[in-house]
Amino acid sequence: MAAEKIVILTGAGISAESGLGTFRDEGGLWAQHRIEDVATPEGFARNPALVHSFYNARRVQAAEAAPNAAHEALARLQRDWPGEVVIVTQNVDGLHEKAGARAIHMHGELAGALCAACGQRWPAPMEMAPGTACPACTAPAGRPDIVWFGEIPYHMEIIAEHLQSCDLFASVGTSGQVYPAAGFVQEAAYSGAHTVELNLADSDISRAFDDHRIGPASEVVPAWVAELLASL
Repeated sequence: MAAEKIVILTGAGISAESGLGTFRDEGGLWAQHRIEDVATPEGFARNPALVHSFYNARRVQAAEAAPNAAHEALARLQRDWPGEVVIVTQNVDGLHEKAGARAIHMHGELAGALCAACGQRWPAPMEMAPGTACPACTAPAGRPDIVWFGEIPYHMEIIAEHLQSCDLFASVGTSGQVYPAAGFVQEAAYSGAHTVELNLADSDISRAFDDHRIGPASEVVPAWVAELLASL
């Protein structure tokens, strides 16, 4: 088992215990806004000030947040597992990197800015505003480097290659409601991978997994990682 390649998909549930809310948290940032208003290209076109304000608040929250035991465990697995460990995250908070891991960010990062005119990327300031100028083309077209609903996630080709070549696929803290990530388990299983779901509760796609670990991410993820490393 020591040489196996592991691909891990993480969602909002892994960061919830670090104080960063999921889409469905009552009273959280998402609950105060309609997704159509703050997480779509159309919403940005209608009211860029509102969208920037929303992501400025999220950027501050993420900067102040610390990784929890689940992030630390995945970083340890990536460091100590003799085979390849690929973390693919739907999260934009940067907590995997704070824990010392490397991750593929399929939905972008709060710490990044993107020019809607020329595609240039640069580190985002803590506060962005309508008319933020691109450092490359100078167009007043700066936006958060976040994949919004209706846009194509980043790095899909390389993610597909990893899913097709992994021996073990794990999903941590995902709802199973957002595609294409919700289809990753089927893609990995079709290629022969063993699949495991680690979640606070059953998800919409729980039946697609071979194995299940139910409980808080800060408990079930470190226990799962410890089992894997003990098997070496």
